[in-house]
Amino acid sequence: MKDIYESPLNSRYSSKEMKYIFSPDFKFKTWRKLWVALAESEMELGLNITQEQVDELKANMDNINYEVAEAREKEVRHDVMSHVYAYGQQCPKAKGIIHLGATSCYVGDNTDVITMTEGLKLVRKKLVNLMDKLSKFALEYKDMPCLAFTHFQPAQPTTVGKRASLWLMDLVMDMEQLEFQISKMRLLGSKGTTGTQASFMELFDGDTDKIKELDRKIAEKMGFDETFPVSGQTYPRKLDYHVLSVLSSIAQSAYKFSNDMRLLQHLKELEEPFEKNQIGSSAMAYKRNPMRSERISSLARYVICDTVNPAITASTQWFERTLDDSANKRISVAEGFLAVDAILELYINIVSGIVVYPKMIEKRLQSELPFMATENIMMAAVKKGGDRQELHEKIRCHSMDAGRVVKVEGKENDLLYRIANDASFGLTLEEIRAEMKPENFVGRAPQQVEEMVRDYVTPIIEKYKDDLGISVEIKV
Repeated sequence: MKDIYESPLNSRYSSKEMKYIFSPDFKFKTWRKLWVALAESEMELGLNITQEQVDELKANMDNINYEVAEAREKEVRHDVMSHVYAYGQQCPKAKGIIHLGATSCYVGDNTDVITMTEGLKLVRKKLVNLMDKLSKFALEYKDMPCLAFTHFQPAQPTTVGKRASLWLMDLVMDMEQLEFQISKMRLLGSKGTTGTQASFMELFDGDTDKIKELDRKIAEKMGFDETFPVSGQTYPRKLDYHVLSVLSSIAQSAYKFSNDMRLLQHLKELEEPFEKNQIGSSAMAYKRNPMRSERISSLARYVICDTVNPAITASTQWFERTLDDSANKRISVAEGFLAVDAILELYINIVSGIVVYPKMIEKRLQSELPFMATENIMMAAVKKGGDRQELHEKIRCHSMDAGRVVKVEGKENDLLYRIANDASFGLTLEEIRAEMKPENFVGRAPQQVEEMVRDYVTPIIEKYKDDLGISVEIKV
């Protein structure tokens, strides 16, 4: 439909997999799984629920009669009770025990935790694929010298691969945080209206051990190790903040990469993929805009700002429950995941097809290398009997004059010629150029890349090797 607003995160950016995790179908099917887990656990703990009733619930777990639920909701204005009613229509034998002892948050909040957990696992899958591709790029170009920058001013050389390892290290840190957060995901369990489990005390005749076991069984059946030991009606909203903080961290890493790529594309050293028939500008036919990197920057900025939403929500909840979290949560959590999903797909796409221009990289490095080689040149001259203090002053003056030639007159850097023509140094132009090998100025950059990939990245990739091999499709 073209006559109503649709979120660009849904129509343009996020993947089908992530959109399904946050879809109504995933939510309502999870509700039914939770009702089955509740009924089955209550039966196992001695309540008057039969296996026949549980089997009936299981048989109708996935074939949701949405039209019945929607019609009922128009009457009662309550989504959970509408779906309880619809489920009961399909399960007449089990109708009376669906949702027994539970509140709406039993399905609502537990489903939210499950949804976020599945979302985090999909993020992890894409992050692993990204790290795999980026580590291969870093290793391939670990030995290629390039000009490094501090303050975006020329600094000591590095290598193309070493620069990529900086992007990769950010992702390693993100993965560590992501794995920790997944390990700390807990269900709400079955806590009741104010978190006291009073309704279950009634159902189980005050048997505390059975009530505690109920929580454990539900968690186990839903694939979790534990539930929150205490809560109000809802799980602590701080969990949403912790989850979105992980997403923000990934967005920050991607933002840094995308900005670097945009600058390098401007310098004509690296370039993001550009399709044969892609148009860069409606006015300037020659342009090759870094639109993928720019999109990462845009979406990352949104995710970073989005983290404020759960922070405010967590801090403004009243006592055991208020509903001012609901509308905000529905939007901020889902959109945070959809945006990060899109960011990672873009990042994977770019890294899979980065274009490297070695001649431009070498040209820029050579234009600045004479300045950086002055210490080596000076030491070579000292070995031939020169006075270090005198030579240092002369190099300083020659460097200033050469810099003026480059910046004011727009000519090539002539520092080497100036030094060769200064008898104080006692060096020929060939001897000076012998000190100018770029690989002599990159320090341990190649070894750092190898060590970092071997010790930090490869173990992660090996751990999640079954997740490798995804394909991404970028929409306009």
